[in-house]
Amino acid sequence: MEKRLRPPLVSVTRMLTQMTHSQVYVLDQDEALDFYVGKLGLEVNTDADLGFMRWLTVNVPGDPGRQLLLEKPGPPAHDEATAEQVRELVTKGAMGMAGIFTVDDIHKTYEELLAKGVEFTEEPTERDYGTDCGLRDPFGNHIRIGQLK
Repeated sequence: MEKRLRPPLVSVTRMLTQMTHSQVYVLDQDEALDFYVGKLGLEVNTDADLGFMRWLTVNVPGDPGRQLLLEKPGPPAHDEATAEQVRELVTKGAMGMAGIFTVDDIHKTYEELLAKGVEFTEEPTERDYGTDCGLRDPFGNHIRIGQLK
């Protein structure tokens, strides 16, 4: 696989220093906790009732600087009609990739997650960059787990 490099833009000063949060829509935050923490082994970073929403983030153990927000569609980001459309797209698996995680032993991880009832969409497959597999969370979001070469 060839990596394409883009020449650096010299006219733009560096403003952004780190990506700290990404987000995935979930239909039930307690069920999301059971999956992302109970099955995948992530840890809860923040679980706060903000009044207008529940701010629920998880992270890979030992990496609290990169959090995944498990966000329920609805206020304050969406009105009810839009939230319903988002829920439909999540259920169809049409919201894109929820995340890509790496592991030390993909085959062991695959077997452990399979035993926990995780739904896989693709078994571990050897690729140019390593071995990876695909799975879905309980809501339809796509996740990849891989072991890099």
